Amino acid sequence: MKKSDPSSTAHHATKTETLHYPLADALPDVGSTLELAPGVRWLRMRLPFALDHINLWLLRDVFEGVEGWTIVDCGIANDETKASWEQIFTNELGGLPVLRVIVTHMHPDHIGLAQWLCEKWQVPLWISMTDYLTAQWLSHKEGGAAVGARAGGGGSADHFQKHGLNAPEDLEKIRGRSNYYSNMVPGVPRQYRRIIEGEMILIGGHEWQVIMGFGHAPEHASLFCRALGVLIAGDMLLPRISTNVSVYDADPDADPLGLYLSSLDRYLPLPDDTLVLPSHGKPFTGMKLRVAQLKAHHDDRLAETISACQKPATARDIIPVLFKRELDIHQMTFAMGEAIAHLNYLLRRGVLRRQLCEDGVLRFSVA
Repeated sequence: MKKSDPSSTAHHATKTETLHYPLADALPDVGSTLELAPGVRWLRMRLPFALDHINLWLLRDVFEGVEGWTIVDCGIANDETKASWEQIFTNELGGLPVLRVIVTHMHPDHIGLAQWLCEKWQVPLWISMTDYLTAQWLSHKEGGAAVGARAGGGGSADHFQKHGLNAPEDLEKIRGRSNYYSNMVPGVPRQYRRIIEGEMILIGGHEWQVIMGFGHAPEHASLFCRALGVLIAGDMLLPRISTNVSVYDADPDADPLGLYLSSLDRYLPLPDDTLVLPSHGKPFTGMKLRVAQLKAHHDDRLAETISACQKPATARDIIPVLFKRELDIHQMTFAMGEAIAHLNYLLRRGVLRRQLCEDGVLRFSVA
């Protein structure tokens, strides 16, 4: 696949430049915070995955005449995360209340405890409409776009089987994950306040601009404060790993990779010395470099995908090409979704063609 000039330049830049981590190796202990800018505090919660933590944020605020704090993102719904929040409430809020909860997107580590937090403090949830409705659907047992199976068939297992994942033990494990989302997001608040692209949210006397991104989640909200020089990036800009971009069974012909790559351009007009607060990893500066690195990374993966499709190949066939390590079933579901995303991207652009073969499996080959 021919690379565009910006991607080629970006790829060269990654060899000579590195991101800067202003706090070096400093991390907040669980149940405590670190201040990154006036009124902006960093906290971390544990996750029971290979990616073992999530960064969350507290913003000093005055909302509807009351002084307190706004929470950005929540952690998954389990007793350990609730206990960590209770420590924060006791030790880090200075006796002030939580005033609202903002969620960047609908993935379980971000929205899982939103209902609990909003009910505990009797405060509103602020989130994009698309991600609110998606979370509401998936948190019900009859949902299932990103889980094992749904009543009447379908679900991730059938979706992945059609793309060449045919090991019976893998399919059985995926079907056994039908409550995967709802276990970590048992519910969402019955009401919410919609946030939209370009909106300016006043938090603690500072304007925070909403920047919507697509591909990783349906409608992911990042928050940029020019006065403080801070971007709460969520999962759109991670410093050391590339965010997952997957195709799910409910929208099998989607092009999330195309959406994600175009969304990255929305960050380029921001000042390059902006302190980026990612959901995983450490705060960093060098946003333009990171955008360039991420584009170069996907350029490389797309080139590898094309090479793998010189003869007809399934998404399962190209997993070892894209992921050079052993994968457990949790990681395999993400890998399958991402492999399909790369294939769909190239299919949409006429680089690959797709055929439904006699065995009911989709195979891709160079057009």
